[in-house]
Amino acid sequence: MNITERFLKYVGYGTNSDEKSETCPSTPNQLVLGAAIAEELKALGLTDVEQDADGYVYGYLPGEGEALGLIAHMDTSPAVSGDHIKPRIVTYPGGVLELGASTLSPTDYPFLEEYIGQELIVTDGTTLLGADDKAGVAEIVTLCEYLLAHPEVKHRPIAVCFTPDEEIGRGTDRFRMDRFPAKEAYTVDGGELGEIEYENFNAAAATVKVRGLNIHPGSAKNKMKNAALLLAEFIGLLPAAETPAHTEGYEGFFHLCEMSGDESSAEATYIIRDHDREKFEARKVLMQQTADFMNQKYGAGTFTLHMTDSYYNMKEKLTDHMYLIHNAEAAMQKAGVTPKIVAIRGSTDGARLSYEGLPCPNLSTGGLNFHSIHEFIPIRSLEKMVEVLRNLVTL
Repeated sequence: MNITERFLKYVGYGTNSDEKSETCPSTPNQLVLGAAIAEELKALGLTDVEQDADGYVYGYLPGEGEALGLIAHMDTSPAVSGDHIKPRIVTYPGGVLELGASTLSPTDYPFLEEYIGQELIVTDGTTLLGADDKAGVAEIVTLCEYLLAHPEVKHRPIAVCFTPDEEIGRGTDRFRMDRFPAKEAYTVDGGELGEIEYENFNAAAATVKVRGLNIHPGSAKNKMKNAALLLAEFIGLLPAAETPAHTEGYEGFFHLCEMSGDESSAEATYIIRDHDREKFEARKVLMQQTADFMNQKYGAGTFTLHMTDSYYNMKEKLTDHMYLIHNAEAAMQKAGVTPKIVAIRGSTDGARLSYEGLPCPNLSTGGLNFHSIHEFIPIRSLEKMVEVLRNLVTL
């Protein structure tokens, strides 16, 4: 099975994760896809293959020397439907590409013109594609298939793991280090071909709750505390220019994810992000100071703020393992791919794994426009990433 066939097979499984679910994996179709991948790994000839009770799929390909880990996730973002995906292959001629229910335009995505003349796998404009991260899964499995079919190619032992629920921040919650015989690894979960990532946001989640006092509007003067308006005031006190729509690169932000409420009560959820740890901590302090100020203004207990750290910048744990970055650069250059070191404005499973003792930078898959009906992946990028991985593991 070639890489394109394998990828198209995997995207046929709808595997949106669900942050409201308390199960692991959060959605049953992840178990279905994981079981299919586990059977495929066994059929190819990997050893020690298992899908555990939590949906994690492990396998091992013997080789020479120290084992290298390769990790990708099976779920897709809940932000856009991943059910009944209808992918198709088109040769991009340039200009606006009709998807069906939508269009893919270089006006919106100027980098699209870099792919003129290439075969692209696109959606029908109603769902995401699933290259994040079924492309990574397909590339790793295709690498293993190649090495098993070519025993003359000497390579390091490869430990593989395919995780559930990465998109909702739980991808490593039940990752079993004792089940993964590698002391260093890569996640294959990045975007454009050539990207190498070893920096990510420090991240926290915040919930702001407001307790109001609702009184008939006819007699409310100097008495009513409209919780919805107080929440709006709180939101207005945070820096207006420090939101995702106004930041890029290493710039952090406060992101209002959801809000609801009425006169009696209101609530908002935020995510807080910054690459710099000191600036990250300062953002949390500012959030708390804003809640404290509002309580001073409107009375103790009016505002309740709860913040929880989600993950930290893996750069802090990878500075002593920069050879992993250099090896990835060399593997890309050997494949004729220009490496690009970029900072993730988000995270991967590798960030948490790096803090748990498994240094784990992130490599590209070749996909673009993740979490979107405009998601696509060039077939050349799929093929090149298999070559990059092969260069990375061969001796």
